[in-house]
Amino acid sequence: MKLQNEYDLVVVGGGIVGAGVFRDAALHGLKTLIIDKKDFTSQTSQSSSKMLHGGIRYLETMDFELVSESLHEKNLWLKIAPHLCQEKSFYLPIYETSKRPMWMMKIGFFLYDFLSGFQNSPHRMLSKEQVLKDFPSLNPIGLKGAGVYYDAIVEDAKLTLEVIYDGLKETNCHALNYWELKDLKPMGEKLWVSLVDGLTGETQEVLTRDLVFATGPFTDQLLAKWPWLQWSPQLLPSKGSHLWIKKEHLPIKYPMVMTPPDGRVIFVIPQRGSVLVGTTEVQNETSNYFDLTPSQKEITYLLDNLNQNFPNLLNGPITQNQIQSAFAGIRPLVKDGNTQNLGKTARNHKTYWPKSNIGVVIGGKYTTFRVMAQDILMPIMKRHQISYNPEATKRPLRQRSLISPFKKVTITKELMTEIRRTELVRTPQDLWVRRLGVANQNHWQQSDEIGPYIDHGLSLF
Repeated sequence: MKLQNEYDLVVVGGGIVGAGVFRDAALHGLKTLIIDKKDFTSQTSQSSSKMLHGGIRYLETMDFELVSESLHEKNLWLKIAPHLCQEKSFYLPIYETSKRPMWMMKIGFFLYDFLSGFQNSPHRMLSKEQVLKDFPSLNPIGLKGAGVYYDAIVEDAKLTLEVIYDGLKETNCHALNYWELKDLKPMGEKLWVSLVDGLTGETQEVLTRDLVFATGPFTDQLLAKWPWLQWSPQLLPSKGSHLWIKKEHLPIKYPMVMTPPDGRVIFVIPQRGSVLVGTTEVQNETSNYFDLTPSQKEITYLLDNLNQNFPNLLNGPITQNQIQSAFAGIRPLVKDGNTQNLGKTARNHKTYWPKSNIGVVIGGKYTTFRVMAQDILMPIMKRHQISYNPEATKRPLRQRSLISPFKKVTITKELMTEIRRTELVRTPQDLWVRRLGVANQNHWQQSDEIGPYIDHGLSLF
């Protein structure tokens, strides 16, 4: 792709936050370039729990502002991108040994609805008998009942991609995946940016008025490359892992929230013919944050909790043989006063300005990416005397993925060719994992729609 010689803004990082910054800037008429060292959304932003949610557990730490903001954002995306997200009822079982009794949990669920401006579907409280009717394999010992509240599931990778596609509808806006920021230097009031294509070795240089780092867990490592930025580490990286379980071995109809004694939260969410189980909250054991996989300890932890909560499955306990695939990513938590408890570290985001025309945004939640983009962009707009419209990004996305996550689509050679042409595909993994939404061979072998076209997909490259 031939780039402009000069841009108003370069966004480094093609996850959900970078995508949000790119789209917001593009909608305000800025000539904007977004780059990512890997494929867009291939790291943390495709490694979430596949939810848009307020974070009901953050009520316990009284992060009411964050919960309210998240709930309003969740409900906004349910309205403007219903093809990518769906509201679901989440069951939270309450036992005699639970930290909070039924009456206290009812107050919490009401507060959750209140903080949404009552946009959520209203919560319900169920008896033990009602819960076991919906979840016959659930552990009945000590069960008092359950609360049912409403959040949303989302195809996280496709939402990120469609946000980028929407920004590309604007004039002089470009997106490059597999391009790395090689060097960065001040040049008068502008910045000189050197880029290299990780697949071909091609290099390009551009000037930009402003630059934003939206690089999530990679921020501390990346900014350390330029001592003149005087960046001090701000992150407390937390590794989160998930498992996809075969639906026939965990036949549940509704999402469930498990609350282990260690204070973590594990979601069990049926979707797309499988069941997603996660997440963990552990420190990453290496300095590598790219393309992570769960450790055996994390896998065992998730399976143990599953089998403790569902001891009456018809096919017996769930073992590693029932895992279709697994994935892991790093959450870019911002350091606070409680740096040792990853589960209780706040999910608030922060913005920094190492230089007047270099911004950094880190932390936050997937659900709040649009607000994060606004917070880093508004100072840029103000400095350049550009009127900022906070309503601009509430518009529906203008280009849908050719494969929708909640709609059955017949795969054809022609469709795969069109996806490659229009959806920024550069490698086979981009096509299979993020555009078709098939995690790995264990998933696509079960699909009569996809299986026959595997060889054709590979032959496109």
